[in-house]
Amino acid sequence: MTASLPRALGAELLGTSALVFFGPGAVVVQAQTGALGHAGVALVFGLTVAVVIAALAPISGAHINPAATLALTLAGQFPRARALPYVLAQLTGATLAGVTLLLLFGRVGQLGVTLPAGSLGQAFVLETIMTFFLLLVALRSGLPWAVGGVVALEAMMGGPVTGASMNPARSFGPALAAGIWTAHWLYWAAPLLGAGLAVAANALLRPSEPVETHPHQAQEFVSQGANP
Repeated sequence: MTASLPRALGAELLGTSALVFFGPGAVVVQAQTGALGHAGVALVFGLTVAVVIAALAPISGAHINPAATLALTLAGQFPRARALPYVLAQLTGATLAGVTLLLLFGRVGQLGVTLPAGSLGQAFVLETIMTFFLLLVALRSGLPWAVGGVVALEAMMGGPVTGASMNPARSFGPALAAGIWTAHWLYWAAPLLGAGLAVAANALLRPSEPVETHPHQAQEFVSQGANP
């Protein structure tokens, strides 16, 4: 059964708020205490995404990311009429979390704002690639541990270079609260491009005809998230 739009929007707002509070919040805590380390911050991001998907996917699908909403819409897996309300709910949740972090910590660690550490071109390509793989996994699997695992993996690798956003809402909330908009356009353009590329790749990977499997192969397809 499809959840009513108000319930779904509430879930998206709550889920995105949790992501921005705990993810960039971990960046802030690391800046203040040094207790988490880079890998610890990446793990917080991944665990938050996994928990939010497990808890809220039955209500809203737990997109918690405008790029994910775009990908699912382009793939024909999500109603177009709900796309804009979802994005607005995600941005609202991200804003609430960003303001909460500001009230709690001030501008420590720039509130986890995503900023390129290298060139804009390098950051753009890296954000596009990371979003591509994240959303390809989401489209083909959607399992909480799989999506959360990709987020943690990419945060460990790309975090020092771009902040590993892969999510316009994740970048928007802290940027608004901190008043830091440096290269903010990049954290919209690259994830949205990555979303489109993930949809195209998923369409190429999806079998055009039903795949016949032998009994001993069934478990392998399930474990890989294949879509026969």
